[in-house]
Amino acid sequence: MHVEHAPRRRGRLRSLATATSLTLLGLALTAGGASAATTLRSHGQLLHLAPKLSLNTNTSNNWFGYNQGTLEQGTKLFSSISGYWTVPTATQHTAGQAEASSDWIGIGGGCVDAGCTVTDSTLIQTGTEQDVSATGQASYSAWWEIIPAPSLTISMTVSPGDRMYASIAELIAGSNLWKITLKDITRGETFTTTVPYASTHLTAEWIEETPLELGTSPGLAALPNLTNPDFDLATVNGVAPHLKSSEAMDLVSSSGQVIGAPSAPDSDFDGFGACAWATSCSAPGS
Repeated sequence: MHVEHAPRRRGRLRSLATATSLTLLGLALTAGGASAATTLRSHGQLLHLAPKLSLNTNTSNNWFGYNQGTLEQGTKLFSSISGYWTVPTATQHTAGQAEASSDWIGIGGGCVDAGCTVTDSTLIQTGTEQDVSATGQASYSAWWEIIPAPSLTISMTVSPGDRMYASIAELIAGSNLWKITLKDITRGETFTTTVPYASTHLTAEWIEETPLELGTSPGLAALPNLTNPDFDLATVNGVAPHLKSSEAMDLVSSSGQVIGAPSAPDSDFDGFGACAWATSCSAPGS
């Protein structure tokens, strides 16, 4: 899209990106043997849209947070994204039920237009995982992912209350070569990797999610109780995103009830609160 002057180079990058995705998929599927496949997760593999409950808010069965799209933004394309959040504390919502959640930033995969009638099929992302076992034991981790491969775990200690910073940036405009960075500021740990990936550059998002469980019985994870992660200091293309309430997305249950809601943008329009098991949420600092 960005390199019409060099289509042969783009073709090579697209092939390399596809090969990389398939290689990562194979590594993930074989890393722990057949039994590990039942615990593989995909974060944002598909944006599961749900019927709107109002004219102003898009709804999903697996995402809530903020999404910007190229048509909604007047044809702007996205070559970088960043943001901060605090790892939420996860506790069991329903006794005896395993539950999972993720907080992440990403490019691709979201709503291209304001009404979310067009979605994007590419996605590159990184974030944290907050899960609860069927017995109520909480666990925390970090990961990165490029669709269509499942997420890959980052070797990093993650605990509730840790302050996180994440960024995804195309190193050279139109190159489809991406640098992914995830930092645990509280613990002083940093992960960085550079990967080729054929992104459409069409959407950017800051999300709390119920991930897709892969394996013999795939499906969306149940949502645990979570404290508010407070996304903040977000950027797109190196500048503040100027978030608008119309870019918010609610999480709804299979019965259509709102069970996760982002707040209105904060006072400088670069952050928001994300409240699980709530129909509304207060903006940070309000």
